[in-house]
Amino acid sequence: MPTTADPRAAAVLMLFGELDHVPSTRPARAAAVHRGLDVLLLARASTLRSHPGEVAFPGGRLDPGDADAPAAALREAREETGLDPAGVEVLGTLPAVPLAHSNHLVRPVLGWWRAPSPVRVVDERESAAVFRTPVADLLDPAVRGVTVLRRDGREWRGPAFAVHSEQGVHTLWGFTAMLLDGLFDRLGWTEPWDRSRELPLPTER
Repeated sequence: MPTTADPRAAAVLMLFGELDHVPSTRPARAAAVHRGLDVLLLARASTLRSHPGEVAFPGGRLDPGDADAPAAALREAREETGLDPAGVEVLGTLPAVPLAHSNHLVRPVLGWWRAPSPVRVVDERESAAVFRTPVADLLDPAVRGVTVLRRDGREWRGPAFAVHSEQGVHTLWGFTAMLLDGLFDRLGWTEPWDRSRELPLPTER
């Protein structure tokens, strides 16, 4: 991916756990993916200047007081969703991913929710929804597709997911979808899906 000079360091928390209610109704092909395995997501507020309305992992920039990327990811997750970081076991980090359009270098932090705590929208100016999504649902070929961004005669295509929450159906696309898609491929969890199927972008871009 394209890089920029002197990017700002950031981190996101890819937090997996076991859903304590409403597990997936479908079995995944991968034996490691049981119906209760889930991942924490949030929908950003539509009023934000950066990535408004998008589904994302909790996260943000590293602050001077953050010891490292995992510390920043846990702090941001607590501020955005109210989770208790003490219940999260950090499994490790993935290689940092550059985001040229916002001049960030983002380090994904993998976590296991050993002792889940309640989550919610902490600040409505930042988030519109916080929810846990079964991984088996995300692997369902029926919810997978691509989003297509066309601008100035150019076209960008990327993986996408139709994600259901109590607030409705969200299109998970862009950076977050790319991370999930890459992780699923790396773990061997991906099920064959139609890469020609286009999902609508959540807002006009």
